[in-house]
Amino acid sequence: MEAGKLDRIITVQRGVETVLPGRVPTIAWTNLLTVRAEVREQNADEIATGFGQAEAETLIFVVRWHPTPITTGDRILFQGRTYDLKAITEIGRRDGWKLRAVGVVL
Repeated sequence: MEAGKLDRIITVQRGVETVLPGRVPTIAWTNLLTVRAEVREQNADEIATGFGQAEAETLIFVVRWHPTPITTGDRILFQGRTYDLKAITEIGRRDGWKLRAVGVVL
């Protein structure tokens, strides 16, 4: 992992379920971690999609390893867009993570 390629900043958020008045459950997102990342666009060879074209943007974020655990229940904020984490792969032995995320379609 080359330090010069970690030229973007992403924020990893974790959802916390709360109950609003009237007993309506909602998820509040809190910032878990802000790190530098390399951003790669997903290509067709890296993942098999279902029938037809994928409508959501898929990106790979490469970050340095951090002791804070990240799960696929978390999400990423990048350049004003929200991306749901779909896969987390460790690079080496605590060298870094490869985070595959899909853009949330509103």
